[in-house]
Amino acid sequence: MAAGRSETDDRAARPTLARKIASPFRGRRYPPLVIVVPSIAAATLVSVPLVYVFVRAIARGWGVYTRALSSYDGAGLLLRTLLLVFGVAILSIAISVPMAWLVTRTDLPGRRLWALLGAVPLVFPSYIAAFTLVAVLGPRGYLQEAVARFGVEVLPELAYGYSGALLALALFSYPYLYLLLIASFRESDASLEEASRMLGYGAWPTFFRVVLPQARPALYGGTLLIILYTLSDFGAVSIVRYNTYTLAIYNAYRALFDRSIAASLATVLILLTVIFIVIEVALLRRVRPGPARPRPSLRTVRLGRWKAPSLVFLAILSILTVGIPIGTILHWGWRAIAYDRGAGDVVQPALNSVGSAGIAAIAAVLLAIAPAVWSSRYRGKIGVAMEKLAAAGFALPGIVIALALVVFSLSFIPWMYQTLTLLIAAYVIRFLPEAIAAARAAITAIPRELEEVARMLGRGTLGTIFTVTIPLMRRGILAGASLVFLTAMKELPATLILRPIGFETLATRIWTTASEGFYSETAAPALVLVLASALPVYWFVIRPVLSDGVERAGSRR
Repeated sequence: MAAGRSETDDRAARPTLARKIASPFRGRRYPPLVIVVPSIAAATLVSVPLVYVFVRAIARGWGVYTRALSSYDGAGLLLRTLLLVFGVAILSIAISVPMAWLVTRTDLPGRRLWALLGAVPLVFPSYIAAFTLVAVLGPRGYLQEAVARFGVEVLPELAYGYSGALLALALFSYPYLYLLLIASFRESDASLEEASRMLGYGAWPTFFRVVLPQARPALYGGTLLIILYTLSDFGAVSIVRYNTYTLAIYNAYRALFDRSIAASLATVLILLTVIFIVIEVALLRRVRPGPARPRPSLRTVRLGRWKAPSLVFLAILSILTVGIPIGTILHWGWRAIAYDRGAGDVVQPALNSVGSAGIAAIAAVLLAIAPAVWSSRYRGKIGVAMEKLAAAGFALPGIVIALALVVFSLSFIPWMYQTLTLLIAAYVIRFLPEAIAAARAAITAIPRELEEVARMLGRGTLGTIFTVTIPLMRRGILAGASLVFLTAMKELPATLILRPIGFETLATRIWTTASEGFYSETAAPALVLVLASALPVYWFVIRPVLSDGVERAGSRR
């Protein structure tokens, strides 16, 4: 022991020494340039075009800005958009809460199959969902043809307008909330439920007073995802002809030479998005986390006489969200073959989709690694700010990002307008948050001691990052690349606005043929896109939740 130091002082110094040893990059307050430069590039790529949209919208004064909004019936547009957002959110909650509870907490027969069927709608892009519903529920749809044989000439109009947009978006976006609720119901505190029953409360009061309040974080987060999805949707509302901000921005962009009106409408959509995010953050702050303690097993609820109605509810929902889209696509494909109508050229759009989405996925993961390493290993406000800025694209609709890039490129880099490079840049901005989230989850799971061992063996900071950290992140990087690839394949509004002339993807082929009523030509690209989406969605999104939540719940009988 050193002179002048007591044994107590030595013991007190051990935790500090242990923390220093556990820190992989001790001695460095700032990350190396190989981390800083890509992080700043990612944050700049996302933020600069979007800031320029605001600058362009108000460049000619507030008077011109307000007239631009009023020229497109700003109040009516806002009302229609909010009605759709709240309607989709309410209907999604009404579907997700009972479904998630049935497949995790009850003795429902075939629970795992129903759980999987409930998540399958995530595979279908909104525009495929919309045109399949139109084909079945439309004025000359399959349902009308079927009931006409029994003398029913006219059915209620459900496929177009508000009802069509509501059904297309709610029935195919509710899995965002449903999957989060499965995980939340799985983690419910059974002791609170037992206490509620001991106090004399029945099953329903216990559910609404104890179970559902514990699921508030999932409820708020999932509902926010659905709201952002509805705000950003363009494909469904354009096919069912319900005018919202995204459709108005697209029409203003196509119909007018002056892009200021489209930019003005885009700023309102951005502000709406920010407002809903702020509301969700405020609600989450009011939720107190439960105590961290071992939780007793959850009791499986016996459905009894409610078993048959529950099965009917899930069966009807599965027919609407899985049976109708798959059956309609296959029927169109069969008619195209039977009547020799041809499926159109699907090879080149498929190659274009795979190529552009693949390049975007590679670029996104390369840009995502640096901010993830900075924020998780060096911490500090600057690193966190870089990560948040780079991930800001998640909260922005694809059509706003596309318009931002159009306005910005025509002003500063006109040679890049309508090039594949600009289209891929839009994909990267829009889906970079998915790559960052996957990279950050991967690096957080890596024990810092492994990096420290590399440093003790003589590796420098860069050597540690490239030979230890990044190789150990490869699964997370692959998952992020797969998610970016999948979502870029399905992206519609940005592709419609930014694609080079003559460049067609599966998404644009589906939207074009469905909008013109050439359903037989829609079948092949829709089937290819759904099949390409199915495996990544199942493997990276559905499987981790269902394999953990439903199976664990099933073991607690």
